Amino acid sequence: MLMAFVTAFGMQSCSDDDDASPKATYINVFRDSTAIDQLRFQIPASFVIIGVDCDADWTASVADESWVTISNHAGYGSATKRSYIRVDVQKNDGEMRTNTITFVSGNLTKSIAIEQSGTGLDPSDPFESAYDFVLNMGMGYNLGNTLDSKPEGSWWDPTGKTTADWETAWGQPVTTPEIINTIAERGFTVFRIPVTWAPHADENDVIDKAWMDRVEEVVNYVLDANCYCILNVQHDSGSNTWLCADPDNYPAISARFQKFWNQIATRFNKYGEKLLFEAFNEILDKNYNWGDPADPAAYDVVNKLEQDFVNTVRATGGYNEYRNLVVNTYSAGHTVAKLNGFAAPADVHPNHILASVHSYDPYNFCCDNGEWNISIFDASCEQEIDDLVNRVATAFGNKGVPFFFGEFGAIDANKSMTERIKYARYFTKAMRARGTYGLWWMGLIDRKTLKWYESEIVDALFESAQ
Repeated sequence: MLMAFVTAFGMQSCSDDDDASPKATYINVFRDSTAIDQLRFQIPASFVIIGVDCDADWTASVADESWVTISNHAGYGSATKRSYIRVDVQKNDGEMRTNTITFVSGNLTKSIAIEQSGTGLDPSDPFESAYDFVLNMGMGYNLGNTLDSKPEGSWWDPTGKTTADWETAWGQPVTTPEIINTIAERGFTVFRIPVTWAPHADENDVIDKAWMDRVEEVVNYVLDANCYCILNVQHDSGSNTWLCADPDNYPAISARFQKFWNQIATRFNKYGEKLLFEAFNEILDKNYNWGDPADPAAYDVVNKLEQDFVNTVRATGGYNEYRNLVVNTYSAGHTVAKLNGFAAPADVHPNHILASVHSYDPYNFCCDNGEWNISIFDASCEQEIDDLVNRVATAFGNKGVPFFFGEFGAIDANKSMTERIKYARYFTKAMRARGTYGLWWMGLIDRKTLKWYESEIVDALFESAQ
C-alpha cells in the first residue's frame, strides 16, 4: 500500500510539473534572417544551418533519415535567443526527392518541406548534368576581343576584310593552337569563346561560311586541348545592338536570333559534352539600360528569348538534344531585381540548363572609374563580394539552377598588383565556398608572345581554387 501511495504521489507530481511547464506560443524557422517553410538543395551532398525561434523547449524529427540528417533533435526554448541546427543531405543520383523536418513544442507544430534536385538523366543520355559540369569545370578563361570584335566608325572599313582582319581588329593576334595549349597547360580547363555573328551574315541572315569555318577551327583548338568550350552570341547584344529585350520588336528579334542559333547549332550538333552553348552575352532593354530596367517587361523578353534559344538548339537534333546550355540574367547582372526577373527555360531533358552572371565588383576597384576609384582591396570590398556571391547562390539555388561566373576579374591594370592578387584570391575562395567557379576576363598572358605578364594573379586563382 505504501508503494502504491508513493507511486501515485509521484505520478501526480510529474503531472503537476507538466501542467506548470511553459507552453510555446510560437515556432518559427529561419535561414539567415529569412523565415522559411522550405529548404531546396541541389544534387551534391551539402548542408545548411537553420535557426529555430521558440519560446519553449522543442523537438525535431526527420521523416526519412536515410538521406537527411540533423545535428540535434531537441532544443531549449527562449524568447530572446535563437537555437541552431545543421541539416545535411546526401548526394542524389536519382530523381528529385522530398522530405520533411517537423518541429514540435507542446501543441504547436512547424513543418519544413525539403526538396532535392536529382540528376533525372535518362540512362541513354550521353552527357554529364549541368550540376556535374559546374562542380568539375575548374577555372576558366575568356578569349575576348577576338572573334567577338565589332569595329565601328570611320576608322575601320569592313569592305574586303578577311576573317583574320576581323579577328585581329581589336589588337589580339590570330588564335593558334599554341595559344590555347599554353593557357590550358597553366591549368585553365574552360574557355569561353565570345563570337559576334551579325557582321558576318548576309541580308537574309545567312552566316558567311568562312566565318563559321573559322569559329569551328578555334572551337576545335579548345577541344583538342581537352578543355571545355563555351560558344556564345556576344556583341550582337549590349549597347546599340539589334539583340535587345524590346517587347515591341520581340517577334522580329526572336526570328533573327533563332535563325542564327539554328545555323550555329546545326554546324556543331555532332560535338560532345565538352562543348556548351550560351544564348547571349549581356542583353539590355530597348533603351540600353545597364541598371535595372524601368519596364519589367524587359525581363519577360529575356526569358522568352532564352526559351527560344533552348527550343531552337534542341530541335537541331544530334547531341544538341542533350547539350548543356547556358542562360543569363538581364545584362548578366546580379542585383536583386535582375535575379528575381530570371526564369529558367523549360527543357525536354532535365538538368542540362545552367546560369551565368558577370561580376566586376567592387566596380570601383576592378575597373577604372575615375574619381570614384578604389585603390585598396579592403574589408569593405570583401563584404561586397560575400554579399553578391551569397545573393546569386541563394537566388539560383531557390530556382533549382546551377550557376557560374561567366566573367570576372580585376581588369584595371593600373591598380597595384598586390591588391589585385588579394581580389583574385578572395573572389575565388568566395566562389568555391558556394561550389562554383568563374572565367577570368582576358589579360594575364600576352597572346602574341605567350608570356605570362600577370602570373601572380594566375597563381592566386589556382591556390584559392583548391
